[in-house]
Amino acid sequence: GKVPASSILASAPSDKNLDAWRESGCRTTHCNLEVLQESTLVFLATKPHILPGVLQEIRPAVGPHHIVVSLAAGVTLQTLQRFLPAGTKVLRLMPNLPCVVQAGAMVFARGSGAGDGEAALLKNLLSSCGLCEEVPESYINIHTGLSGSGVAYVYLFAEALAEGAVKMGMPSGLASRIAAQTLLGAAKMMLETGEHPAKLRGDVCTPGGTTIHALHQLEKGALRATVMNAVEVATNRACSVAKD
Repeated sequence: GKVPASSILASAPSDKNLDAWRESGCRTTHCNLEVLQESTLVFLATKPHILPGVLQEIRPAVGPHHIVVSLAAGVTLQTLQRFLPAGTKVLRLMPNLPCVVQAGAMVFARGSGAGDGEAALLKNLLSSCGLCEEVPESYINIHTGLSGSGVAYVYLFAEALAEGAVKMGMPSGLASRIAAQTLLGAAKMMLETGEHPAKLRGDVCTPGGTTIHALHQLEKGALRATVMNAVEVATNRACSVAKD
C-alpha cells in the first residue's frame, strides 16, 4: 500500500508470470532494460542460476541513480557487485513465504555502494510486509535456516498439534483453526512482550498441571534438539548452495 500499482513495472519472459502483476494494476513488459529505463528501485527476483545472465543484460543500463535489490538465494553481494558497474547501490534481501499475507520475516544486507538512505528506503517499503531487519550478510543463510525454511517446521508442528486433537475426538477443521490461532497468539506474545520464550513457557506451567506433563513428553522426544538440528542443516545447505 505504500506505492501505487501504476508506479510498478514488472518484467518476465512469459505472460504467465506477469498475469498476477496485471491483475494488481501494475504495468508489465518482456524487456528487462525497459524496467531499468523507467525505474529507480529495481528488484531482481530470479532463480539463482538465471541471475548472472540477467545482470549481464542490464549492466549497460545501470546508473548511479539506481538501487538494485537481489532476492536470489545464495548469490552474494560480492558476486552482484562484480557483475554490475563499480559503485552500484546493491542490497541483498531474503524474504519468507508469509510476506504474501503481510506477516513475513525479512533480512537484508547492503553492499559497499549502498548507504543509510538506501537501507532506510528498503526497510520502510518492506515494513508493510512484516518484520524487516538489516543484518550482516553472514546472517542471511542463517535466516534461511531459521525463517525461510522455518515456516515449514511450524506447519509440521501445527499439523501434529491438530492431529493430536483429532485423535482425542475433535473435528479436523476446528482443530486446525485452533492450532493456527494458538501459534499466532504465542508468536504475538513473544513480539509484543519482548519476553524470552522460556519465560512465557514457564508462565503457562502450573505445578502438576497438564502443560508440564505434556512438555515432559516433548522433551522425551528431543523436540528442542531436533529443531535446533533442523536449523543447522538448513543453514549449512544454504551455505553449500551459495558455493555451487
